[in-house]
Amino acid sequence: MRCPRCESERIQRDYDDAVIVLRLVGLHKLLCNTCGLVFKGFDPLGSVQRAPSEAETQRHNRRRGPRYHAHLPAAISLVDDRVQVGKVSYSEPSRGHCETISKFGMLLSLVGTRFGESELSRAGRLLFVRIELPEGSMEAVVSLVTHDRTGDERKKKWVLGVQIHQISDEDKERLEAYLETRRHNVPVVISD
Repeated sequence: MRCPRCESERIQRDYDDAVIVLRLVGLHKLLCNTCGLVFKGFDPLGSVQRAPSEAETQRHNRRRGPRYHAHLPAAISLVDDRVQVGKVSYSEPSRGHCETISKFGMLLSLVGTRFGESELSRAGRLLFVRIELPEGSMEAVVSLVTHDRTGDERKKKWVLGVQIHQISDEDKERLEAYLETRRHNVPVVISD
């Protein structure tokens, strides 16, 4: 049996029953699960049931690239672009870790930071990050997207979600090589 409007085979019996006289003859109200049309159809054997047919739900991953959990040492500095036009200076770095990494961004954490709360709570704030990958260090200028201050009073830490703003071609290749090894689940061994 098919829907007269959209020709779909996803048909079920409607929730509103037809008049008893029509049901005795085998005529029932039917509902198309695709377009929602309610129509009368001949079903003397009662093969169409009231339970809706199951359609697969499509769950699309909306991320532009996969994210990988990591625990990589990082040095994080504030970018001070107000010094002179065309010139950029960085603050003294604060030690932290990269907890999640992808081709487009990362999740950074730092404890006991030397930066004020006003500096790390402004979306769009530029930071300079140096991350120690197994193949060597990677440097990038990132922009702050999210910020959170977590932990108890004695061990509060900043958790910063950042988006890569600027990265050199060499560092981009190094990052992509690292992500490729993570994609293939190759164990990462860091040796000193």
